[in-house]
Amino acid sequence: MHRHGYKGRKFGRERDQRRALIKGLADALIIHESIETTLPKAKEIVPYMEKLITKAKAGTLHSRRQVIAGVQTLSSAHKLVDEIAPKLTARNSGYLRIRRSGFRRGDLAPLAKVSFVDDLTSTPVAKSASQESQAPKRKTAPAAKTATTKPVAKKVVKK
Repeated sequence: MHRHGYKGRKFGRERDQRRALIKGLADALIIHESIETTLPKAKEIVPYMEKLITKAKAGTLHSRRQVIAGVQTLSSAHKLVDEIAPKLTARNSGYLRIRRSGFRRGDLAPLAKVSFVDDLTSTPVAKSASQESQAPKRKTAPAAKTATTKPVAKKVVKK
C-alpha cells in the first residue's frame, strides 16, 4: 500500500476533531501572536495559517468570510484581517517561524514555538513619496549594437 495522495497528519483524531484542533491552534496563534505546541502540530499549523494570512491580506468581503470560516472565533478573524494582515504587506509568504524548544516533561514529546517572523507590535514602515524620489535609480542597459564586431584571430600557417 502506498501513501500517494494522503496529505496531512492525523494526530490520532477523527476528521472533525482534527479540524477543530487546527482551528483552535490558529485562533490561539492569532490572539497570542506566538504559541508553544508539539512539533508535528506546529508543522501542520504553519501552512494552514500562511494560507489564512494570504487571504486576509486581500481584505475583500469574500476573503474576510473565508478567514472567519478558518478560525474558531469571530474576534480573532477580525484581528487577523484588520490588525495583523496590514502589518505583513511587505512580505509575500513566510509569515511564520517554527523554533524547536525542547521536550515535554511528561512524555518527551518534541515541542516547538510558532511565532510571526515580523514584529507585530510596531506599525509597518511604508516608503513615503519623498523617500522613493531620493532613492537611486537603476541604470538602464546600453542599447544593443546592430552589427557586432568580434576580434578575428589570425591564421597561423605552419611550414
